[in-house]
Amino acid sequence: MKRRGASSPPWLRRVQRPIDPRREGVGACVDVETTGLSPVRDEVVELALVSFAFRRDSGRIIGIVDEYVGLREPSVPIPPDAVRIHGITWDMVEGQTLDYRRIDELLAPVEFLVAHNAPFDRGFVERLLRGPLPIPWYCTMRGINWAEKGFFSRRLGHLVQGHGIEMPTAHRAQADTYAMLGLLAQQGPDGTPYLGELLGVRRQGQTG
Repeated sequence: MKRRGASSPPWLRRVQRPIDPRREGVGACVDVETTGLSPVRDEVVELALVSFAFRRDSGRIIGIVDEYVGLREPSVPIPPDAVRIHGITWDMVEGQTLDYRRIDELLAPVEFLVAHNAPFDRGFVERLLRGPLPIPWYCTMRGINWAEKGFFSRRLGHLVQGHGIEMPTAHRAQADTYAMLGLLAQQGPDGTPYLGELLGVRRQGQTG
């Protein structure tokens, strides 16, 4: 992703004012890198969260509220196959722990979580935080009809490339949360932001 600054797209800029809870809400994109595919046997080595403000009436993303990324030393080895995917080695995570106070602080105002392939991330996050979070999860992979929009693959890399979103560090948690946020800020053919479609804002609007 491009560095945030004056030339950054609106969805990557920090929100500099209080959120109006009547018209605006706060959600968060989450991504994990792990030692493997099983949330029972494998563990998180990197966690990224980016919370964002959005318009309740349309799903339009206003900008970033807060963000956190941290590495974590697992109690199991990181297999070579996993390292080849995300590039995180034992030397990078040795002695590293997550800041759970910061995580709780970021999640406090969040109304829902979004992940690409949410069942995968949810299993790891709930184990990491020792239980389910009292908020819903949404999935950018399955919750949006990508085939209807002409995308033959639901892979995050394919979708962001198809929308012209830069993602130079694929398979690292922070880059993937930015990519998801950028994707959710895009609009479908009817002008509804993808976040609005994911949350059902478009359907609610159509039924009055």
